[in-house]
Amino acid sequence: MLIDSHCHLDFEDFAEDRSAILERAQAAGVQEILIAAVVQKHWPRVQALAAENTGIWAAAGVHPNEPEAETPSMDNLLAALSAEKVVAVGETGLDYFRSEGDLRWQQERFARHIAASKATGKPVIVHTREAAADTLGLLRSEDARASGGVIHCFTENWEFARAVLDMGFYISLSGIVTFKKSLDLQAVARKLPADRLLVETDSPYLAPTPLRGKRNEPAYVRHVAQFLAELRAESFADLAQQTTDNFHHLFTRTVAV
Repeated sequence: MLIDSHCHLDFEDFAEDRSAILERAQAAGVQEILIAAVVQKHWPRVQALAAENTGIWAAAGVHPNEPEAETPSMDNLLAALSAEKVVAVGETGLDYFRSEGDLRWQQERFARHIAASKATGKPVIVHTREAAADTLGLLRSEDARASGGVIHCFTENWEFARAVLDMGFYISLSGIVTFKKSLDLQAVARKLPADRLLVETDSPYLAPTPLRGKRNEPAYVRHVAQFLAELRAESFADLAQQTTDNFHHLFTRTVAV
């Protein structure tokens, strides 16, 4: 069994064939999926997909690249996180690649999400891009270790990985690790402790080799897992089982199926 620990199945990219996508995921052995929200107005549709489908879970949060005006109130976050199948906060974090100017609003938004994570005991799903130092700084200053979480779609170096592992965080690898030029990331992937590793698609983005350029979907997480098993000299069955166990250990409100 495999789990796609991060995707955006609620996006309009999937509107016409979502049922077929779920069937293909099942056929590929992907029996559980976590849908991460990116904007507050889409929380209801993410939650609805989780509520209507066995093996689908939801997260509530606002992506760092969304405008400052989209920052949710703590009350709204806590209300969304109270839903039964909402098992995580996110995605949230810092992204200095696409945003410019004074980005303290991103930092304040990230801190609010961490506070909601600690208030609910639900782990935080962290996006970070060209903001490694500030991401680590906020995780430490806001005591994110208290509720834990995952750095999703990991692309940072070993020093960053070791720092978040020391905080009790998990690391999730996407199709990026399969790309030919991702040699530095592959070196990190070899070192990651087996009990802290997750796999994801981040679909519809970042389709893994050999499907680059296509719309990504949860079934393709199998390619990520197969690549990692070979890279780490592990059996595919062992890596699939370990990443599944890790998912349930981190997202404790999920139920193994």
